[in-house]
Amino acid sequence: MFDVLSGGILGSVFGGIFRMAPEVLKFFDKKNERQHELLMFSRQCELETLRGQQKLAEIGAQREAAIDVGVMDAFQSAIEQQATMVKAAGGWAASLSASVRPVVTYWVLFVWSFIHVWFAWNAWLAGALPIEVFKTMMTPDFSALLAGTINFWFLDRTLAKRGL
Repeated sequence: MFDVLSGGILGSVFGGIFRMAPEVLKFFDKKNERQHELLMFSRQCELETLRGQQKLAEIGAQREAAIDVGVMDAFQSAIEQQATMVKAAGGWAASLSASVRPVVTYWVLFVWSFIHVWFAWNAWLAGALPIEVFKTMMTPDFSALLAGTINFWFLDRTLAKRGL
């Protein structure tokens, strides 16, 4: 009788455990599923934030490009108006107008170069190493002035000849 009772009780206990096991597994599975969904939602939010930042940067770049185009159009228009006025004045006015930019360019480069050479010479006489003197001379401002001048006189003319 004890075997029947113990078998019945054990059978009931094991039967109850085996009936509850799928429910327990579903509970843990749902918990993991919710964590996964939360993680995916968080990642989706990060992705949307990055997309928004990229779109804002794109809009900013387009705005800057439009401003640059407007500035270049205004610059071109001013040059064309000046050329029209000089042609209308004729003779010596045209020659004087044509000489302004080269003379100003030579003057600025001469003054800036003279100052650089003078400072470099004094630094060298004071005992500075030649490489340090060169680094002192090649400041970002001087490099920009030199690059701008070369671009204006050579690159701008080349592009203008090609119609660009």
